[in-house]
Amino acid sequence: MWATVAISIITCAAMIASVLFFPQIRLGKVSIGTYWLITLAGALLLFAVGEADFGTVGKALIADTAINPLKILALFISMTVLSIFLDELGFFSALASAVLKHAHTGQRRLFFCLYAVVSILTVFTSNDIIILSFTPFICYFAKSAGIKPTPYLAAEFVAANTCSMALIIGNPTNIYLATAFDIDFLQYLKVSILPTVFAGVVALGMLYLLFFKQLREPITGTAHTVKVEDKPMLIVGIAHLAVCTVLLAISSYIGVEMWLVSVCAMGSLILCVLIASLIRRKPPTVLKGCLKRTPFALIPFVLSMFVIVVTLSDKGVTSAICEALGSEQSILTYGLSSFAAANLINNIPMSVLYSQIIAHMGGGQAALGALYATVVGSNLGAYFTPIGALAGIMFSSILNAHGVKFGYKDFLKIGVSVAIPALFAALGALYIVL
Repeated sequence: MWATVAISIITCAAMIASVLFFPQIRLGKVSIGTYWLITLAGALLLFAVGEADFGTVGKALIADTAINPLKILALFISMTVLSIFLDELGFFSALASAVLKHAHTGQRRLFFCLYAVVSILTVFTSNDIIILSFTPFICYFAKSAGIKPTPYLAAEFVAANTCSMALIIGNPTNIYLATAFDIDFLQYLKVSILPTVFAGVVALGMLYLLFFKQLREPITGTAHTVKVEDKPMLIVGIAHLAVCTVLLAISSYIGVEMWLVSVCAMGSLILCVLIASLIRRKPPTVLKGCLKRTPFALIPFVLSMFVIVVTLSDKGVTSAICEALGSEQSILTYGLSSFAAANLINNIPMSVLYSQIIAHMGGGQAALGALYATVVGSNLGAYFTPIGALAGIMFSSILNAHGVKFGYKDFLKIGVSVAIPALFAALGALYIVL
């Protein structure tokens, strides 16, 4: 057992170090993220020293259960493709541009408009997609408008990682935790909506207080208008995302698993784009760009962490943690501990680990409270430090590319003043719901 624990801790520590000090390595013209290489090495090491069992891991990978990581990855990747396709067409930037034009010369109005747009779009897409879409836009917009980007970057990141709690598809951690315990789309929504609203309102208020002085300064420049050129493909993309979302909501009632719905929607979209490309006699450039941006690196990362967690569970570590956490005040205990753990090992590995820990609780109201509290911790933990989520890693790398300073201290400043109040607001709402 101790060898498994040691390798797991070293792997997670090395992953954190890679995010902070060497997030990418270059092989020729290709940049490769180091975080998944390190977790893959950790998983392979467990097999090499005989701690991980091929049979146990293999059974878990082919098991016809909701916790099967292959199904969860299929759901996340396919939903990501649907959203990135719209972004490649310029939909998110155009929508943001249209809304932000109404801000005129008032930064406060601009700030609230941006927070509202990001919040709404995140609910129906995912936090990662919004971060990828809006961060470059905010950098360009702030530069042309002659304003500091920090308040808007903070508003975008906080809104995206708060409102991602609302729907099961908003964050891969939601998908993993909810499907692990057979919670369907509507069951999840009934519980998640109030904590999302509470956390969103509190976070907005704290952000406004934090940047109050900066938001009083006038806008001196003019923002550029962004338009979508390929409107027929935009209609196709929006229709696929809308139909897919509706079918996900009723999937448990029609007896179809969510991953199958989203994969079929992705397949249909790709087929429609290829047919349109043949008719137009033009290469499917948007689709190629979409597939290039799809985070396929998440596949080896999640599978590697799954191997580590299955091994920890097999060695009795997760049951020991469950016993240590107890079942009294499970909402508070699991909410705080998952929030902290996300910022030590990243929110996806934390969710994989905590799903196994909660499974040892044996069901009941305490386990349900622990589950939803962990969902809260996995989402809100994302904006306490840049290590808290993959969204933070992507966010930091985009800002570095644009020469915008938003370091560890900036994250902690927001984390202490915004994330912690939002966390307690969300957990308080959970007490009301459950």
